[in-house]
Amino acid sequence: MKGVLFDLDGVIADTSVYHFQAWRKLIKDHFNRELPDELEVQTKGVSRADSLTAILNYLDIKVSDEDFNQMTAEKNKVFRELLNGLTPNNILPGISNLISQFKQHDIKLALASASLNGPFILEKLQLLDTFDAIADPSKVAAGKPAPDIFNAAAEAINLAPQDCAGIEDSVAGITAINRSSALSVGVGDRDELSEAKLLFPDTSFLDYEKIEQAWEKIN
Repeated sequence: MKGVLFDLDGVIADTSVYHFQAWRKLIKDHFNRELPDELEVQTKGVSRADSLTAILNYLDIKVSDEDFNQMTAEKNKVFRELLNGLTPNNILPGISNLISQFKQHDIKLALASASLNGPFILEKLQLLDTFDAIADPSKVAAGKPAPDIFNAAAEAINLAPQDCAGIEDSVAGITAINRSSALSVGVGDRDELSEAKLLFPDTSFLDYEKIEQAWEKIN
């Protein structure tokens, strides 16, 4: 294994909760409607535009392209305001140690997040210089579950996806990793992430040796 492709929300830091808080505020302000908890899974791990599309479809609301773009921009502003208090203390358990293990074994690290705020969040977490590359989600043809962002992340560290493992906590993300031919490492519920080639219940259980052994088995 030569590289690891990290998702961000729910893997490096639990910022996904802020995403849904921002969506809830946006929808309340614009339409005076409430979003149910179960809708959060449809907005997890996917792009801002795909998230808003899923929400509007659920609410059976249609908006113009201009209003759609304005709403995504407004949501991002709310989200970034919620992130102002983010510090290294918000790094999820086990992640700092795992990154150190990868670095000790000369494994390159790339961010493969659907979030356009990836660099901003990594800077807040003081992890920006730790990553060798950050894939730009605005430059890929399709978002997760398409493999594009993971292919781009691997390319950014000059590796083929099959030389890498990808770490994800969403169904869309695991599907994307599998389609890229990288080793899919899931973090979360076994039933939800059943397609992951290797699964850990939460980030505190992530282990370099187990990931390396799983990668060797499929290569």
